[in-house]
Amino acid sequence: MNPASPVSRRLSEIDAAFLYLERREIPLAIAGVFLFDGPVPFDAFVAAIDSKLHLIPRYRQVVIPPPFHLGHPTWQDYPRFDILQHIHRVALPAPGGDAELEALAGRLFSQVMDRNRPLWEIYVIEGVSGRRGALIARVHHALADGIAGAALLKIMFDATPEGSHAIPKPPVRVSPAPLEHSIVEAVSSAIHSSLKSMLAAEAALLDFGQALLTERMQTGLQGFLKLLPEWAKPVERLPFNRPCGGERKFCWAEIDFADLKAIRERLGGTVNDVILAIVTRAVARYTKFHGHPVTDRFVRIICPVNVRQEDQQSSLGNRITFLPVVLPMGVDDPTELLHAVSARMEIMKSVRAAELLAIAGAWIGATPPPVQALFWEGLPLLPLPLPLFNLICTNIPGSPTPLYSVGRRMTASYPQVPTGHELGIGVAVQSYDGRMFFGLTADAGAASDVTRFRDYIRSAFRDLFRAAGLKRSRKLPARLAATAD
Repeated sequence: MNPASPVSRRLSEIDAAFLYLERREIPLAIAGVFLFDGPVPFDAFVAAIDSKLHLIPRYRQVVIPPPFHLGHPTWQDYPRFDILQHIHRVALPAPGGDAELEALAGRLFSQVMDRNRPLWEIYVIEGVSGRRGALIARVHHALADGIAGAALLKIMFDATPEGSHAIPKPPVRVSPAPLEHSIVEAVSSAIHSSLKSMLAAEAALLDFGQALLTERMQTGLQGFLKLLPEWAKPVERLPFNRPCGGERKFCWAEIDFADLKAIRERLGGTVNDVILAIVTRAVARYTKFHGHPVTDRFVRIICPVNVRQEDQQSSLGNRITFLPVVLPMGVDDPTELLHAVSARMEIMKSVRAAELLAIAGAWIGATPPPVQALFWEGLPLLPLPLPLFNLICTNIPGSPTPLYSVGRRMTASYPQVPTGHELGIGVAVQSYDGRMFFGLTADAGAASDVTRFRDYIRSAFRDLFRAAGLKRSRKLPARLAATAD
């Protein structure tokens, strides 16, 4: 297919959905806060990004909607592109500590991006305490999911200090004029998109039907039958499941990756199971603090799952589905909780729950684009008697080795996942250079005390660490030693 053709530039169904869903109350950009071992020089950073941006041409394009939503929008070259409209210098208020940086990130994450420009931006933060540097980067979810967002990181950072500076820049070729959106072309692309989604859904259903005959699926179905009473219970609102406004708060925590792996080795499960056990325990403590019981109650968590093939790991756009899981909040023993999480995650993987949701998404994608636009644009406004789920928790793999930007070594990478509607808290986790970084996004009205939830994340980790019978050979860092009431 010609990469310059309207069809190849057209947003996929899920990419377009993130555009249709967005509004002031639900800013839909994925983001990250990155700390460095020294101030990041603004001019050198701009030069470095400008010299490498040609490697991802999509970041010089804008979204153009078709008439009457007859097809999905397309990406088209932006002839007036100016990199200084996307990279900004910001002075951090004194004293320039983590609290001030978290507050600044929350304000930036509250903003809806200007769709008349390419949908990304980077802030170079000056005045960070401790002679540190910081960057805050945002990419609209229609442009990239958590995995694809790494494409921007690849031009922001390098594995060596020398490679993190500007490189020779080739001439940038811009389309002389935007592609025309005719009604005929829009209808044609809509039919093409619907047929493609229908075929994908039918192929996935056939594959799922064949999987029903496998031993793992049969075992999983037997396990799921035991979980039916939990799934049959109505979804309950937790303290942070309230209508959200547009103001966001952001805070973070971090854990040594080696400690997470040590817990896994002692108690079983996967690293992701350990993370979910920590989050579930934190949710339970946060719920109890707000005066709600947790006995015989469950938190319903949605975990985004990357479905890219091996040769698609660097592709832009969204290639995700979601794995739903129902986890018990009333299990007080940390080891028992981890085992409960592991068992439920294994059952949901065995019955291929994420694939079922992907099939459902494909059938939605087979509907005409105008219907999809009406569905997604209206969904956040519908008053639901109960939330569909309580929390999103995403785990994004990062670089296992240090990265650099204009010669500065990155020391921390805190991810952000957008939230909204009645999901007052979102949890994003990313591994980097031997540590696991938690980024907590909260609606200021639904969960103004998200820093308390952050403290419960820390204490839940300590509980699991001690339950595994592990002892630290060094003093626990202050950021992990903090306790919550």
